[in-house]
Amino acid sequence: MFVSPMLLEYAADNKPFNDDKYITELKWDGIRLVPRNINRPRLYTRHENEITANFPELIESMPIPSGTILDSELVVPNAEGKADFAATMERFQSSKSKHKVTIVAFDIIKYKNRDMTYLPLTERKKYLEDSFVDNDYFVKSRYLTGKGIEYFNAVKQQGLEGIVLKRADSKYIIGKKSKYWQKVIAYEMGEFYLAGFRKDKFGWLLSDGNGIVGTMEYGPNSEERKAGYLMMKKYKTEETKDYVYTQPLMRCLVKHRGFTKNGMLRLPVFERFLI
Repeated sequence: MFVSPMLLEYAADNKPFNDDKYITELKWDGIRLVPRNINRPRLYTRHENEITANFPELIESMPIPSGTILDSELVVPNAEGKADFAATMERFQSSKSKHKVTIVAFDIIKYKNRDMTYLPLTERKKYLEDSFVDNDYFVKSRYLTGKGIEYFNAVKQQGLEGIVLKRADSKYIIGKKSKYWQKVIAYEMGEFYLAGFRKDKFGWLLSDGNGIVGTMEYGPNSEERKAGYLMMKKYKTEETKDYVYTQPLMRCLVKHRGFTKNGMLRLPVFERFLI
């Protein structure tokens, strides 16, 4: 039976904090994965899609014992050891890709058929440490006690995705978001123009003044959405089956995770309008 992983909430105002009741670890920029060895080794995404056949090298090298389920992130480290999300997606979508993947395990859900979810996180970490020996494809995530602010500043300086702060005594809550696991993302900030919107569901097109650089799906409240739509409809230039395009006149501040290799914004989130 598939086990849906525990999910994260954003820390208040997306800001790190220092608290020795929490452990701090790196938020890896990859794809959430649930490796398991129940009857036979298998790999699942967080949405219950089995991808075992996509990664024969991981199945052949899986070091976890029978009756064990891990929680992890699938990443492709670059030459500096940083997770390369674009390369991870390329390998995820095609087994012909030559990128070498790594599974970074940060929690253990079951160990040798024993349920781990009722144990506090620090106890689960001990079982995780004992569950396998790191190899070329499977490694364990390292963590600190407290020091969230210092670690986040170091992570941001290195251009990494962010950190996760977890209550040291928290139990593993299957398939639900929990305030006990909080993420802090090292966003970049930029100014962009609204250049249109998607028809079927919420999504504002963003322009850098030269062309479309992404679709923003998160951030504005109901009043901000109303204001944005009113302005864009007023300056509509053309319309297709899926999109309405407008003159790029309204500026907004957007936080994002940099750009893809195709020059598109990664995870753009609305902050506020700029007058």
